[in-house]
Formats: sequence, C-alpha cells, structure tokens
Amino acid sequence: MMSRLYSDMSEHEIHQEIRTMTEKARKAEQLGIVNEVAVYQRKIMMAKSYLLNPSDFKPDEVYELEGDPGSRFKISYMNGIFAWGYRNEQEEMEAFPISMLVKL
Repeated sequence: MMSRLYSDMSEHEIHQEIRTMTEKARKAEQLGIVNEVAVYQRKIMMAKSYLLNPSDFKPDEVYELEGDPGSRFKISYMNGIFAWGYRNEQEEMEAFPISMLVKL
C-alpha cells in the first residue's frame, strides 16, 4: 500500500494514523527498539501539525518547545506547517513542526 501525504488526508484519517503510529511506538518501546520509537514520535508530531492552523502561529511570537522545558523559540517566519526561527537566541536558525510549539 502506498502511503499518502498528511496534507491529502482528512482530519479523521490523520487521527487514525496517529493512533496507529502511537500503537506501533508502544510496541517498539516494549521491544526496546529505541530508534524506532523516536521515528514514530517524530511522525506523530508531523501528523499532529496538520491538525493545527499554521496561520495561528505568527512571526516574533515566542514558544517553548515540547520535550525541551525552559526552551524559548522565537518564530522568524512560517513555511507550511514549519515554524522557522531561533531557539534560546542562538545564531543558527532551526525549523520545527508547529505541533512542537507550546504557548507560554
């Protein structure tokens, strides 16, 4: 079966995909396959981003990054479901799926 892009899926299909990947991640975790768990977690974050509205995220807004308590991420610009900006005022620009951004 050929996988479909999240952008081509309905909200219901994305929720189903998240449930499937969550179950696969749980099984991989039980088997101790750490790298596989990380892959599924990243895919889940990407899928969740398609359930959010990118226009809700604006340049110059500051967020914390999920999984990185105390971090500060300031958006420079948006590109689809990715927010580009700077973490903790570092010099190197980074991009994160919007589902990783937590309002402060």
